[in-house]
Amino acid sequence: MSTVPIVVTIAGSDSGGGAGIQADIKSMSANGVYAASVITALTAQNTLGVTAIHDVPADFITAQIEALFSDLDVAAVKIGMLSQPAAIDAVAAGLLKWKPTHVVLDPVMVAASGDPLIADEAVELLVARLFPFASLVTPNLHEAARITGEPVAQTDSQIATQAEQILGQGASAVLIKGGHSEGGESRDYLLSSNLERWFEAPRIDTQNTHGTGCSLSSAIASHLAHGRPLEDAVRRAKHWLTGAIRHSDELKIGKGHGPVHHFHQLWERQ
Repeated sequence: MSTVPIVVTIAGSDSGGGAGIQADIKSMSANGVYAASVITALTAQNTLGVTAIHDVPADFITAQIEALFSDLDVAAVKIGMLSQPAAIDAVAAGLLKWKPTHVVLDPVMVAASGDPLIADEAVELLVARLFPFASLVTPNLHEAARITGEPVAQTDSQIATQAEQILGQGASAVLIKGGHSEGGESRDYLLSSNLERWFEAPRIDTQNTHGTGCSLSSAIASHLAHGRPLEDAVRRAKHWLTGAIRHSDELKIGKGHGPVHHFHQLWERQ
């Protein structure tokens, strides 16, 4: 019997279940790995927005990391919401100690509702301390702009330029997600030292896109944990997420931006 890969998500909790730790665990489960978690923050959140954030103390983040890595054979790590400098330092220390093979960093900065999720002083520290550990960084267009200090990219050449800048900040690869752009296609740009690819998928008319970034990065981490090459991992994850968005209206969760349907391939159609 084969061993199921273990992936650890280090991120914040979304009480509404659509993003953060909850989306990560669903995405990982749907993509064939065992999910474990390190919770960095608690949010009071639903489909309409974030009403409160409670940060987990850094020493307790460290305790969670120690508990997992000292016992579990971790194949990959996905990192999401780290809202405070102390949390970033704790995670960086854990990565330095345990040296996981694959680290997918989703630099979560703004919720889909527009609510800020990271302190300004934490952005530079996030880049300096965590990018060097990252196998892949997965910013959306707004996050890429904030990281590079540039306006939000409007053209392919501007996206490529910002990807090069992010690559120069220490990450091994970057995937700039184009889900917030205009047009009939959702286009993501992958760049590493030896790889350059555009991934396209049809843009789906739905407001239920809460947690798409968390879900995509978790799916990519899952496929890397299975031993797949980066390009294949991104392609498989994007194909799965496109289906999850396409079927999201079947769930009818909340009054605002609902979640994607993480288990669209598994649940029987009602």
